[in-house]
Amino acid sequence: MTLSAVPDSHNQRQLLRKQVRQRRQQLSAAAQQQAAAGLIRQVTQLTALASTEHIALYLANDGELDTYPLIQALWQLGKTVYLPVLHPFTAGYLLFIRYDKNTLLFPNKFGIPEPLAQCQRLIPVNQLDIIFTPLVAFDATGNRLGMGGGFYDRTLSQLYPDSHCQVIGLAHSCQQVDAVPAQAWDIPLKQIITPEHCFIF
Repeated sequence: MTLSAVPDSHNQRQLLRKQVRQRRQQLSAAAQQQAAAGLIRQVTQLTALASTEHIALYLANDGELDTYPLIQALWQLGKTVYLPVLHPFTAGYLLFIRYDKNTLLFPNKFGIPEPLAQCQRLIPVNQLDIIFTPLVAFDATGNRLGMGGGFYDRTLSQLYPDSHCQVIGLAHSCQQVDAVPAQAWDIPLKQIITPEHCFIF
């Protein structure tokens, strides 16, 4: 079941964002646990996973898919995991910092836990093999609606045109809508994974 998107405008993007956020926030703890297990199944079946080493993920917030079980599964597969950190000097951009079991996390200005931005644990965005991105809503053509801050759009714009890095969105199935009203700065995704499906666009 999908929500009908409304014509392209800031207010209507905000309305769609609010509707879908409410939908995922209403998922029960059992549904979230089941979704997290489904996410692991989908990601570990990715053919490209075998040849990857450096993977960026994020910690769930606001009813998002719980990614921590996936992070643990990737650690067990010998992958190096990185978390996004708000850029301390360039507003609106993200850095990716290596994350392991001993990494201390601190809430950023949005209340989201993140590691310290230490240079020795930083990886340039173009050296990542996969970037798993959060999203609020998506449609059948790969358009992504984020939280509205533009952090991922700005950061992903730094990827080289011929970059080997794969950018893959993660979402609950209930976050799919009929159409996301795209704007000029939006970067459509080539792949989105839900606990039930892997969409290739």
